[in-house]
Amino acid sequence: MDKAIYRIIDANFNRAREGLRVAEEFCRFALDNQHLSGKCKEIRHKLSTCVAKLDSQRLIAARDTENDVGCGLKIADPMKRQNLEDCVTAGLARTVEAVRAISEAVSIADAKLAQEFEKIRYECYTIEKDISLFGFPAVKFKNVRLYCILTLQDGIDILKVAEQCANAGADCMQLRAKNISDAKLLQLARDFVKIGKDNNVLSIINDRADIAIAADADGVHLGQDDLPADVVRQMQLKPLLIGISTHSQNELNAAVAQRPHYVGVGCVFATNTKQQVEICGLDYVTNAVSFLKDKSVEAVAIGGITTENAATVLKAGAKRIAVSSCVCNAKNPADACKKLKEILDRNI
Repeated sequence: MDKAIYRIIDANFNRAREGLRVAEEFCRFALDNQHLSGKCKEIRHKLSTCVAKLDSQRLIAARDTENDVGCGLKIADPMKRQNLEDCVTAGLARTVEAVRAISEAVSIADAKLAQEFEKIRYECYTIEKDISLFGFPAVKFKNVRLYCILTLQDGIDILKVAEQCANAGADCMQLRAKNISDAKLLQLARDFVKIGKDNNVLSIINDRADIAIAADADGVHLGQDDLPADVVRQMQLKPLLIGISTHSQNELNAAVAQRPHYVGVGCVFATNTKQQVEICGLDYVTNAVSFLKDKSVEAVAIGGITTENAATVLKAGAKRIAVSSCVCNAKNPADACKKLKEILDRNI
């Protein structure tokens, strides 16, 4: 291979490694996701192993940074990074481009080795998809502490309650509406989602993935008898936050296998919202939090939680609480949210 080919391989090997390292550090430090971080590291090592099959001395000798006409090139409208997700997206885009360039250059002299680089390129596409589907929504949910479930019921203006909760410290709100036509539910969901977006609060739709998608919600919460998470991912138009209800260790095991972003853990106490659900108690909260520690799935304690018992739930290990009746049925939902946030701040 001539010097130009080695220069192409060397420059693009460095670009690809750098892009993978950005993704790896994002998964490690922003997501605390051992699986995704490990996969990025594995691909990076595979890339290094393939490049090591070439003459490393010639690669280094071919490097000529001082006379590289590409160094210092500026484009008229460079892409601006708004957040870490933008950095990862750009890094992985550079990676797949770089690996393709390496593959093309290597194919001139070694078609078999070029095929190995092609396999790595497709692994990069897969990890890019996994980070987008599982990682980016997880970042949104990472800072959620107060999760308000707002149930449509007679005598309550649910959108007004949503406004009050959003302004009083709710981090995430779920719309739970039964016995309503799809047309009315969709309009309600769109109004609900807008309140969330206007106040930088995550919006979740209960049960109905189709409504969540049509209303452009941040996510959907699935019950035990709802669509599987994989089916929802096939339907989605953008990466959705996916939560799953659990009431026992067996259900928790099954839920984790679906790779949701979070699971509901409860019912912790008796609740008027779901009267037929078995009470799991604080032990289930403690056990679930421990079980999920290395699973990259967040736990949200739910069921009968109020300003009177929230501290007890947090002491049992919960970092996030979901409330419904104590907010929806409160004389002043905003005050209830503020009190709950104070309890969270004191106990976490």
